[in-house]
Amino acid sequence: MNPTTFVLFGATGDLAKRKIYPALYHLYIHGKLPKSFAVIGLGRKELTDETFRAHVKQSLHEFYRLDVKEDDTLRSFLDLFGFNILHIDRLEHFVQLKERVESWENGAGGAANRLFYLSVAPNFFGTIATQIEQSGLGSVTGWKRLIIEKPFGHDLASARELNSQLSQAFTEDEIYRIDHYLGKSMVQRLEAFKQANPVIQALWTSRYIANVQITADETVGVEDRAGYYDQAGAIRDMFQNHMMQLLMMLSIHVPNTNATAEDIRLKKKNVLEALEPLARQDVHTRIVRGQYAAGAIQGKPVQGYTSEPGISPDSKNDTFIAAKLNIDNYYWRGVPFYIRTGKRLKSKNTRIVVEFKEPLRSSAAAEDTSVPNLLVFEIGPNEGITLQLNTKDPNHKGEFKPVHIDMFPDRIEGQEAYETLIDDALNGDSTFFVHWDEVDLSWQWVQPILEAFEAGEVPLYPYAAGSHGPEAANALLAQDGFHWWFDEPSEHEAANAEEGRKPVEHVTAS
Repeated sequence: MNPTTFVLFGATGDLAKRKIYPALYHLYIHGKLPKSFAVIGLGRKELTDETFRAHVKQSLHEFYRLDVKEDDTLRSFLDLFGFNILHIDRLEHFVQLKERVESWENGAGGAANRLFYLSVAPNFFGTIATQIEQSGLGSVTGWKRLIIEKPFGHDLASARELNSQLSQAFTEDEIYRIDHYLGKSMVQRLEAFKQANPVIQALWTSRYIANVQITADETVGVEDRAGYYDQAGAIRDMFQNHMMQLLMMLSIHVPNTNATAEDIRLKKKNVLEALEPLARQDVHTRIVRGQYAAGAIQGKPVQGYTSEPGISPDSKNDTFIAAKLNIDNYYWRGVPFYIRTGKRLKSKNTRIVVEFKEPLRSSAAAEDTSVPNLLVFEIGPNEGITLQLNTKDPNHKGEFKPVHIDMFPDRIEGQEAYETLIDDALNGDSTFFVHWDEVDLSWQWVQPILEAFEAGEVPLYPYAAGSHGPEAANALLAQDGFHWWFDEPSEHEAANAEEGRKPVEHVTAS
């Protein structure tokens, strides 16, 4: 088995301890790491290997989702880890790292593979890639790969500059851009679900679908990310990457189940190329931006955004974005896609709702009492697929009532996002990583929004913490005759009662 070295920049950082070490441990205990495997952690403080291993062990006890047993398995896992001091502006540190890696590889034998994981601030990506190249650390007898975290740039120009820097040391096929939403099991099952259900696949066009809603609501505020978030906002932190990826994954049409990573990339690229461009003068008609004010989350009072530690009292940063997008292709022409994401909202939920067109009604009674048929993909925190259909109400002649059919009743414990994505990167499967074309095209679509925000051409609506966001987001759909579908059953029941509809009946598909 050829030796594989996992070179981790930012080894003492928050992401490493919360996500990367638990993911590696999970892969190890399930036999998914290469047989000859080593992790070299890097940081600016000098640590011994033993101290570093203790740090990794503590991270597992704090953040691994299952109990960590003090046994030989844990000890053998920790033995994989070593630490080197590294300042990214010092080439000699990269040379020392190269010597240590080569010493281990020579002892293991075989063609050597190296996976570089940059768990550091994006402004260091270019420098690190250059140093890897100049030090010879990137010269391998096997394969080399680079994993980087978002954000991939701050705008279109910076994204292109970053990609140019990385391309000096790595080819596109060697760069694995992580978007952890693509590692979520429900997102990865979207296409498989359509392939396995020909009836759903046949309905996956503008002929039958009225609109699509993609939501990622958070109850948390800015937390300890003030320095980053006040420069990024919801538009950069969530919309340009996570939400656009969900849009692509839902709307692609893959002809068969044997699609390759390149097939998926091409289909996603085609979706972005078919997005109707948003001119700067039209941004205010298609985009709603908001900022949370004081309010209450689950009955507990919380302060507004501009009162958060590290946030300027006069900050105009967005913590909420709602948008209307249109895909101008054969399948989706005429179907509005609505996207919303924000902080300090009423509930924590990531979901996709596909609202089907209502058939021709045969009576006024049906018109008054029926509700649209919905296909709902629950992505987090809970997973599920629910189909809401209308059926005749036996107790009310001529009327209809909605029935929820649970199409995913058996919950199977799967890998978490980072476990899946690191596993894929080690195996060279780039299907659920972000290609440069996707980064570039998404920034092209978002760039006019950034410019309009910067020029103050789009209102910043305040919304109370614990609400569903600014009222303007509701108006965005209302002008097309639609409304947002939220996740609280009590709200749906209240809405149904107000409009004379029947309560929803829940059943499970067998």
